[in-house]
Amino acid sequence: MSNTEESPGVLIVGAHGQLAFELQRSAPRNLEVVAVGRPEIDITDSDSIERIMRQYRPGVIINTAAYTAVDKAESEKTQAWLVNHKGAENLAATAARSDIRLIHVSTDFVFAGNNCHPRQPDDAAAPLSVYGKSKLAGERAVLQQAENALVVRTSWLYSSQGNNFVKSMLRLMGELDSIGIVVDQVGTPTWARMLAGTLWELVARDATGIYHCTNNGVASWYDFAVAIQEEAMSIGLLQRRIAVTPIKTEAYPLPAERPAYSVLDVSATEQLLERQFPHWRESLRSMLLEMKCAE
Repeated sequence: MSNTEESPGVLIVGAHGQLAFELQRSAPRNLEVVAVGRPEIDITDSDSIERIMRQYRPGVIINTAAYTAVDKAESEKTQAWLVNHKGAENLAATAARSDIRLIHVSTDFVFAGNNCHPRQPDDAAAPLSVYGKSKLAGERAVLQQAENALVVRTSWLYSSQGNNFVKSMLRLMGELDSIGIVVDQVGTPTWARMLAGTLWELVARDATGIYHCTNNGVASWYDFAVAIQEEAMSIGLLQRRIAVTPIKTEAYPLPAERPAYSVLDVSATEQLLERQFPHWRESLRSMLLEMKCAE
């Protein structure tokens, strides 16, 4: 990969994740793009980052790498903090030294979710879990280390690739006769391809600081599951309907506490890009059609 003033090379960190997959296949043709992940790069090791930067000499880094096992993070605190905080800090420090622009992807889990209104980028963060706390620390380290960095928060990410809620629901709905899904946690499902396209738009702009990017609309996990079944049935991706029952969070206890309401306000991002993001159900339908066509 070469680096030119007209078309700076873009290095995607976290090559094996669903967002990196979508970024690679939606990359603008005028950009030279390389994706790296373990074992090629270890973001918790500054020397590893330096070697990759010397090899590829990018003009832009998009960091999609993260420790995302929300419940395991409660018992694997050290690893979660190493990746989500120290790793982000290492990337930002290297980017700042080398005059590389850094775009860092973060999460709605930096908010407590105790206020039922969409969260603005500058609202006070108060994460409930180790995962959320480590991601917030990573955000702050990135913005402290690299003045021109951009942090993009998203939520409830899914794709046709990788492990995610949509694919889990499709599998369980094909195996079980009924399923209980949490109804008292509310957020916004976001298609990784929609986020990827937005990130490429942001690469082309000079935005810095914190922005939010999700699909539009609001759903509980129960709403999301019901929609997955309805849309999948309508296109023949599922062959039978099962009972989907709403349950309270307390009926399905997990190690990590989740925010009850983590909808992100995306109006500033939409204003910057001069367009509206699609509703989550529209994107869900598009993603399921993609899966159907791939059968």
